Amino acid sequence: MNWDKYAAALFDLDGVITPTAEVHMRAWAVMFNEFLEDYPDAAPYTDEDYFAYVDGKPRYDGVASFLESRSIELPRGETSDPADASTIAGLGNRKNDAFNRVLAEEGVQAYPGSLRLIEKLHEAGIPMAVVSSSRNAPAVLDAAGVTKFFPVIMHGALAEKRGLPGKPAPDTFIAAAADLGVPVEGSVVLEDAISGVKAGAAGGFGLVIGVDRGVGADALTDAGAGLVVTDLEELL
Repeated sequence: MNWDKYAAALFDLDGVITPTAEVHMRAWAVMFNEFLEDYPDAAPYTDEDYFAYVDGKPRYDGVASFLESRSIELPRGETSDPADASTIAGLGNRKNDAFNRVLAEEGVQAYPGSLRLIEKLHEAGIPMAVVSSSRNAPAVLDAAGVTKFFPVIMHGALAEKRGLPGKPAPDTFIAAAADLGVPVEGSVVLEDAISGVKAGAAGGFGLVIGVDRGVGADALTDAGAGLVVTDLEELL
């Protein structure tokens, strides 16, 4: 990987920098399976549902996508809805509570290979941003001790505030590149989610790197990844 060809690196967070995707998966499973107890005719939630409907999307969009797969209709609600509200926003907030409990109890560390790449790019003076659909991204970065490397953190709450559609739309990546002051066509996107890879490909970025943490190399390539790795250390 010749990083001299590129002006910046735009990282997804969960599953790329930190293994928090596993925490998210557990939190989604707990929330959805408890919710589905009231819908005995609906198929139970599985890890395959996470990758198909939830992974990489803004939280409420993930809830809506999964409910649609089960033909369950709920009102959208408001972001301020309590976690016990029977709305899409309420379910999303319920999942967020579960995630925060696990994060507080277990903490999080960056993948060693990802940390080595980030440190190398920092030393080389290549600007970096985090582009995450998660509203928890700032807290996760702080917990992992890597906030200092990222002058731009485009997270779910900021995207909503700025009216930016989430992945698979490319808008959050494009906005992060603009905030860094770098050209889209000279920037590298690093993603582990199908929706995120599609966002990078749709945005016309210089290179989209798929990080295979379980989705599968073929699926990432089909979504638009120009290169697929299983660990970011391969890019050193």
